Amino acid sequence: MWMKAVAAAVTGLLSTAASAAASPEFWRGEWPNTDFANTTVGNWSEIMSGGPPKDGIPALSDPRFIRVTEESRIGDREPVITLELNGETPRAYPVRYLIWHEIVNDEVGGVPVAVTFCPLCNSGITFDRRVSGETLTFGVSGKLRHSDMVMYDRQTQSWWQQAVGMGIVGAHAGSYLDQLPSWMESWAEFRSRNPHGLVMAEPGWPRQYGRNPYVSYDSSHRPFLYDGELPPHDIPALARVVRVGESAWPLARLRVKGEITEAGVTISWREGQASALDTETISAGRDVGTIRVRKDGVDVPHDIMFAFAFHAFFPEGQWMLH
Repeated sequence: MWMKAVAAAVTGLLSTAASAAASPEFWRGEWPNTDFANTTVGNWSEIMSGGPPKDGIPALSDPRFIRVTEESRIGDREPVITLELNGETPRAYPVRYLIWHEIVNDEVGGVPVAVTFCPLCNSGITFDRRVSGETLTFGVSGKLRHSDMVMYDRQTQSWWQQAVGMGIVGAHAGSYLDQLPSWMESWAEFRSRNPHGLVMAEPGWPRQYGRNPYVSYDSSHRPFLYDGELPPHDIPALARVVRVGESAWPLARLRVKGEITEAGVTISWREGQASALDTETISAGRDVGTIRVRKDGVDVPHDIMFAFAFHAFFPEGQWMLH
C-alpha cells in the first residue's frame, strides 16, 4: 500500500533530514520565503519529511457541494466531518476525500474555514482561517512533527501544527487558529438528521476515493515517524481519545459508559461509524462509534486523536481514566 512505499522512501531520507536538527537550513531551499528566524520550535529534529513534497498532498479550496439525495457513492458507515455554522445548511466533508487531501479551504455562513484531517494522528479539526484580520489559505507542507501534519499558509508561508492550530515557524509563529465545533459521524447519521443537507462532491483528482492507503494503521503498535514518549497508564499509542481542551477521555471508556458528564461537558458515544484507518475499503472498517461533546446542549470544539499525539502535544494534559 501507499503508506508502506512512503515509509521505505522516507527511511532513506532520515539520515539526510537529521541535518535539520541543529538548524532549519535543510528546509530553506524548498521554503525560500519562510521566516525561519521566527519560530516556537526548540528542537528542529522533531520536524521530518513525511515523504510527499510541499503540496504533494493537494489541499482543496472552494469545494463543490451536492444535496444529500444526490450522493450514492458513500457507504452508510463511512465517516464524515460535520459542520453546522451560523444557521447555514449543515455540510458533510467525507473522510474518503480528506484522507487523500487533508485540508479543505471553504467558507460557511460568512466564515472562512479550514476542515482538516491528519490520518497519522486521526485528528479531524475545523479552524477559522482568519488571523489578525487576514484570511489565510492552507496547504499541506509535506512535513510532520510528532507524526502530525504541518500545514502552511499560502500568504506568509508560515508553518502550522494541525493538532493544536498553532503557528510554529514564520510570520505567524506563536499565533493560534480558532477551533470551531465540528465532529465525525457516519454518513448514515448525517443523512438521517439532515435530509436536506449538503455533502462535498467528489474532487476531480485521480485518487482511489473510498480506499484507505493506511491499511491497519490504527492497529499498529508504533506511530509512523514518531520517536517521542509513549502515553502513560499503559494506554496503547494508537488508542483513540477524545480531547477537550487539555483533557483526554479514552474512547474505550466511553464505549462502555455510553455517556459521561465530567469537567463541565457531556460526552456521548453511539455505534455505527467505521474506522477510516482499518481495512482497505473505508466503509468496511471496524466500528469505532460516533462521539458528540456538548455543554448545556451546545456542541463544544473537540478532537478524536490517537493517544500518542495527545501525550506529545499536551504532555501535562489530564487523562480522564475513571
